[in-house]
Amino acid sequence: MHRGSMQYWHRRRATTRLPRSRSKPRHITEQVLSNIVAYKVGMTQVSMTDDSESPSKNTEVAEACTILEVPPTEIYGLRAYTRDPLSGYPVAHTEIYNKASASKLKIKNLKNDESKVEQLKQKLGDITDVTALAVAYPKGTATGQHHPVRFEAYIGGKSIEEKLDFIASKLGKELLPSEMFKNGEYVDVSSITIGKGWQGTIKRFGTARLFHKATQKTRHVGTLGPFSPGKVLYTVPQAGQMGFHYRTEHNKRILKIGTKADAQKINPKEGYRHYGVVRNDYIVVMGSVPGPAKRLVRVKKSITNRNSKGIKEPKVNQFNLNQ
Repeated sequence: MHRGSMQYWHRRRATTRLPRSRSKPRHITEQVLSNIVAYKVGMTQVSMTDDSESPSKNTEVAEACTILEVPPTEIYGLRAYTRDPLSGYPVAHTEIYNKASASKLKIKNLKNDESKVEQLKQKLGDITDVTALAVAYPKGTATGQHHPVRFEAYIGGKSIEEKLDFIASKLGKELLPSEMFKNGEYVDVSSITIGKGWQGTIKRFGTARLFHKATQKTRHVGTLGPFSPGKVLYTVPQAGQMGFHYRTEHNKRILKIGTKADAQKINPKEGYRHYGVVRNDYIVVMGSVPGPAKRLVRVKKSITNRNSKGIKEPKVNQFNLNQ
């Protein structure tokens, strides 16, 4: 028997470093982007007043938190979807870009710009959904990365026309995390875990070592299964890829959304270990976030709608900057 979790199977490597977003929060009615990308800075402690229904309510407690730096982000275009008549799946219908943003991203064959939005409104009968195309510029961060990160974000709203007008008004403008989230809001975070490469059964599943006289191998699986059925089941612990997987954690509470002006309040004197100094807008999330420092994290609207009972702003006193 092994002690490893079979919750995720199979354990394959992530294809890209950008976490995917395949779920859409359908309970959001206001016009707002559903997700944004950030970089994991590191963890620290925050002193705050406990506002939960625990025995330590209304007392000062120390909570572990993760700091995420949001690079300069802007909306460079929109994408309209239609439904394929044969398969029934949504397919991209039209893409409209902002001219200035498209030139910075070196997008070739620019056919549709902001002037085509009015023409797209005349074809609303064929469009099933509209999403925003955003780009994050990590050059001003301490990650050492320079390539822009392009991603797609769903838009909240009831009608297609409302979504289209909202994205059209945001084309070419900077996107701030304070416009999307609030202090105390519960969000979902997606990232890629720390990669550990190819590992054996003991480290990967926690199997016991074999008796030293039983076989010539010690750190090896004892048996691959019974005689019947005549195949190796997927539940048998075997060596394989460990780490560097897509993972999503739900309902992480935002403790603070900071701006570029007050970034020095959360920076230690020597900077954060394995990262450096925060220079842009940031988000402080309670608890841990998957992945190492400098790893891309996608912060998304909660899919479970835990904020339906109201958002309670936390009372944050100070951060522990002794790294």
